[in-house]
Amino acid sequence: MEEIKTRSLPPELRTLLSVATSEKNVEREFNLYNESSVRKLYGSTIEGHLVGCIGVEFLAPDRCEIKHIAVLPQHRSRGIGKKMIKFIRDKNSLSFICAETDRDAVHFYEKFGFDITSLGEKYPGGERFQCVFSN
Repeated sequence: MEEIKTRSLPPELRTLLSVATSEKNVEREFNLYNESSVRKLYGSTIEGHLVGCIGVEFLAPDRCEIKHIAVLPQHRSRGIGKKMIKFIRDKNSLSFICAETDRDAVHFYEKFGFDITSLGEKYPGGERFQCVFSN
């Protein structure tokens, strides 16, 4: 895992971010990582190819919110997402991590040990969940 520091958006990162956010928001979200001092974007590679990314916003020195997390479909169920969260937690000595997600990803966070709370139908047709991990 290493921090992604590039001014241009590589195609493989565009693909990953489009999984984690809508395609129309990819450029805006990528630019926020470049412009914000409290946001960091990290990539996970296999044999030199980007297969996953995690983007966080630091709320305090030991607290963060996962803004984006994605793994390419062909590399899922191999523990890459879990490794990315552990990396962020350990690298930054985090005692609190939160994320908001949909029904499709809520079980991923449950398996990691996050506490899950339904936020209800925050957007038309889709229930959202608040996921919180604390030591």
